Amino acid sequence: MDDNFDYKVLVNSEGQYSIWPETKPAPVGWEEVGPTGAKAQVLEWIEKNWTDMRPISLRASMEKYEVS
Repeated sequence: MDDNFDYKVLVNSEGQYSIWPETKPAPVGWEEVGPTGAKAQVLEWIEKNWTDMRPISLRASMEKYEVS
């Protein structure tokens, strides 16, 4: 990806984040969230907000086995 373009933050149903060129529509299965701007800006937002890299389905599965 080129640093000279603006990007937007996307998230999928598994809670995984990505950046995408601002001028292109989000792919099927991805939703726009967070800021739009320079690559460094959107990557910084993702770093602050994507605190658990595990997919949502894995987190849910693991919760079944957690001891209270």
